[in-house]
Amino acid sequence: MTVATRKRKPAEEGVVVFDRELDDLPQDLRWREWMARIEAVLFASAAPVGRDDLARVVGQGVSVETLIEDIQGELAGRPYELTQTAGGWMFRTRTQFADAIEAAADLGEQSLALTEMEMGVLCAIAYHQPIDRAGLKDIFGKEVSRDLLARLRFKDLIASGPRSPRPGAPHTFVTTETFLVMFDLQSLRDLPELDFHQKEEPGRV
Repeated sequence: MTVATRKRKPAEEGVVVFDRELDDLPQDLRWREWMARIEAVLFASAAPVGRDDLARVVGQGVSVETLIEDIQGELAGRPYELTQTAGGWMFRTRTQFADAIEAAADLGEQSLALTEMEMGVLCAIAYHQPIDRAGLKDIFGKEVSRDLLARLRFKDLIASGPRSPRPGAPHTFVTTETFLVMFDLQSLRDLPELDFHQKEEPGRV
């Protein structure tokens, strides 16, 4: 890969600017450099990177989608892949290596691990957002504890939504971009259809 990424502006001596176009490179090397730039940006980001951000490192009018398709083609057979999620792209390890990663890094103890009840409440919020605690009680037939909601908020899976129209205007809850990334969703429209009519046994969560 070339590293011809910066050049000087003739009109502004001493000012170094980012060279998006790479006009001094042959077409094939220019394309490879753009691919390398996109890979570098994605590797450096812990969150999905959107098209507009990736377009800033390649030539004007260049198809980011085509560059990404070429990168994906080169990743065939690798233990990681380039996927589209939450309105952007990010590198993720392939699912068949999950057991190996967990065995080596003990990922089961990471903060995003969820209990069965946390997962149930998170799903209810995802499908019924914005929803307040009273709405969650209607779904589960019992109170959902503030501690459980605080844990989901700490893991950045839920956030505060608009005030509820109920008396007292309580806070509502909505899901976050971290939620989309965790479940490999582009948007909430990608949620599968589920049946929430069955309620849990009465009691406190």
